[in-house]
Amino acid sequence: RGPAGRGMAAAAFERRVLRRAAEHHYLRVRLELPDGGARPNAAQFKQLVVTALRELHGEVGAALPVDVLIYEEKTLSAILRVISSGLVKLWSALTLLGFYQNRRCAFRVLQTSPFLLALSGNSRELVLD
Repeated sequence: RGPAGRGMAAAAFERRVLRRAAEHHYLRVRLELPDGGARPNAAQFKQLVVTALRELHGEVGAALPVDVLIYEEKTLSAILRVISSGLVKLWSALTLLGFYQNRRCAFRVLQTSPFLLALSGNSRELVLD
């Protein structure tokens, strides 16, 4: 006899399925450059992202719709928006990019989420008085 035979109800599990996957994914990224030299402005930063996609995935990759929502030239950090189906292409292209204007560089993906609000704050950067 199982638990139900002894008068105990079997545990009921509810399965929840996301009806619609997120349309976009958001990435918080930082470009690391050696000291000195020019820092890219917003347009150059966007072009660097497109170049990274083109180098790894060709013209089809370069056509992937990527938006630079926020770019801070001082810290070389940005929040990017990409359609969810292109997340892996974008992430891999950024990871493998190694040069900007003949200088070594590296993109660091700091956070990623299907929700923009999740990138609005980072507890690791919180400064308490």
